[in-house]
Amino acid sequence: MAHVQVTIAGRPYRMACGDGEEAHLESLAAGVDAKIAELRGNFGEIGDQRITVMAALTYADELFEARKRIAVLEGEVAALNARTADARAAQDAQARDLAGAVAEAAARIERLAAALNGARPEEG
Repeated sequence: MAHVQVTIAGRPYRMACGDGEEAHLESLAAGVDAKIAELRGNFGEIGDQRITVMAALTYADELFEARKRIAVLEGEVAALNARTADARAAQDAQARDLAGAVAEAAARIERLAAALNGARPEEG
């Protein structure tokens, strides 16, 4: 297990993370630190605990909205997949119908050719 020291709101924190995840954890901490700095810029000094809670709520809201958007997109993907499956089924049915029509036309052509040649059409 790896350890990383990050600074959030001017305070150092020693954090544990999985090996190879150090840069990711540092990036997350930098994002939280930036959000706290942004909120301090907007609201001034309102207390460390309150600003931290506001930052957490801001990220929670973003996560909530992202999850809602993902759910909508997953629904759209499911609908598109269903439409694609329906279109493929219709395409397969049209291909079968077309193959039957071509086979029927070929049989008629063979009968006509046989009649023109004076031969008796083959039974088939």
